[in-house]
Amino acid sequence: MRVTEILETCLYVDDLDAAEDFYSRVLGLQRYSRVEGRHVFFRCGNRMFLLFNPSETQRASGDFPTHGATGEGHVAFTMQDDQIAAWRTHLQKHGVDIETEVTWPGGGYSIYFRDPAGNSVELATEAVWGRRSATETRRHGEKRRVMG
Repeated sequence: MRVTEILETCLYVDDLDAAEDFYSRVLGLQRYSRVEGRHVFFRCGNRMFLLFNPSETQRASGDFPTHGATGEGHVAFTMQDDQIAAWRTHLQKHGVDIETEVTWPGGGYSIYFRDPAGNSVELATEAVWGRRSATETRRHGEKRRVMG
């Protein structure tokens, strides 16, 4: 047995309002649900991105196990290869300081910055993990059809 995909991932934030504003306004995520003071959940493609207030989730509540973390977490979201410059401009327009940008030796590109809670947020092209972007996959399929 083995798992096949990540269904959801989360970060912990102490100010849900600031985090919700950041992830919806700057990154364009659509809020799925919110429980005041406890969490905000976002849809991200076919997956879920969760933000929890650790002071609430570390207390026993109903059927859910306690959980939480302190310190800076990390999450990476996909960006398309042809959108790197546009993302850089978009982040700067929203007053988000870019911490660093990396061209990876094995392929791919990443832009790193911080959310209001200090978590490390990365926008990365799929080649960072050896995956083709949707555009590359379509191009590759078109070449194969023309050749085959």
